[in-house]
Amino acid sequence: MKALILFDSKTSGGSTEQLIDAIGRELAATGAYVEKAKCKSLGDYSFVEEFDVIIMGAPIYYLMVSSELLGALLQSNLKKFLQGKKVGLFLTCGSPELMANLLYLPQLKLNLAGTTTLAEKIFAPNQTSDPLIIKNYVTELVAAYRKAETK
Repeated sequence: MKALILFDSKTSGGSTEQLIDAIGRELAATGAYVEKAKCKSLGDYSFVEEFDVIIMGAPIYYLMVSSELLGALLQSNLKKFLQGKKVGLFLTCGSPELMANLLYLPQLKLNLAGTTTLAEKIFAPNQTSDPLIIKNYVTELVAAYRKAETK
């Protein structure tokens, strides 16, 4: 599996970026090739074609998914290059999980028609550095990928 972690984070080296690195290490431990790239609203995303799985993640700011990730989906060619791709989603959020699932994940999913979602997770602040929770997310994602590949 060749995986790309496409993310947004306002702070370099913050909890979201540390989570991304931990997800990348877990994926690599399964034998996956992993790269990460920071989102830009107006970037060129043609390189997404090279990857089997696109994992998208961002923090929640002021009740919205981080602006660069949403901006990339709405203003760039990212949506075009995600067509037919397998995706994993995650958000870092201090809100209760139910609220996050009802309000924030749909902000991403509305822009992901034509993709297959393998796994999704809302990471609470105390979960972003929990190795077991991170491992469980990656395990779910890899298992769903393998199952989809055998169909």
